[in-house]
Amino acid sequence: MTTFFEILKALLFGIVEGITEWLPVSSTGHLILLHEFVNLKSSEAFNEMFDVVIQLGAILAVIILYFKKLNPFALSKSVEEKKGTWSLWFKVCVAVVPSAVIGLLFDDILDAYLYNAYVVSAMLILYGIFFILIERKRSADSPNAIETTSAITYKTAFLVGMFQMLALIPGTSRSGATILGALLLGFSRGAAAEFSFFMAIPTMAGASLLKAVKFVLDGNSMSSTELIVLVTAFLSAFVVSLVAIKYLTDYVKKHTFSAFGIYRIVLGALVLIFFLGKLIVKA
Repeated sequence: MTTFFEILKALLFGIVEGITEWLPVSSTGHLILLHEFVNLKSSEAFNEMFDVVIQLGAILAVIILYFKKLNPFALSKSVEEKKGTWSLWFKVCVAVVPSAVIGLLFDDILDAYLYNAYVVSAMLILYGIFFILIERKRSADSPNAIETTSAITYKTAFLVGMFQMLALIPGTSRSGATILGALLLGFSRGAAAEFSFFMAIPTMAGASLLKAVKFVLDGNSMSSTELIVLVTAFLSAFVVSLVAIKYLTDYVKKHTFSAFGIYRIVLGALVLIFFLGKLIVKA
């Protein structure tokens, strides 16, 4: 019975991860809140690794949905199309370098000093305001300089990658930071969202591998129940991500990101109120 309830909890965590990873609303912020109300009966070390590794399910959804576009070996592609696919991959690799370097160097420090509800709430609110302001500015601007991912240059890819570094601060949102940066650089909303999806593949795969390796090197191990919980959350994150990615790509064709900005501000305020309330009660 215990295992059954843990599986239900894992399903919930996977659903939340699958939705919030791709929308610019911070999966970290949502998972922090969820952990407050839904406690997995597992070690702290497992929980820290769990939140990151279930992202692999979300990554798998991107790979499947964009497999043809991302596959440079597709027989149906011409030589030029294959070159274009390789070029896109190289640009994605360039884009993830900044956050990979900083993440490897300061991962433990960032987790120790920034992974808390107050930082998360502040970043939710701050970037929510940024989304609203940028969308208002864009409405009066000239047409987008970059309408599709094929028009991205190496320089622009690197600059988007610099924005992704901001996502190392919990509550910023990886997709939120990259989409926001891309919009500032003249991307269309569709191209910004799509390039953000592609950047997630090496970024999240690397982060998941790093957490898993640290988990093992620190002498930790998983019980059979914890393994089932991890696999369940992985699979639910994958299935839900398929829907979330499709929703976002359809949504941005007709709408701005302002609604997500408003949502972030409201959520950030609720997170702050909730944890300040806990602090007052304890006092």
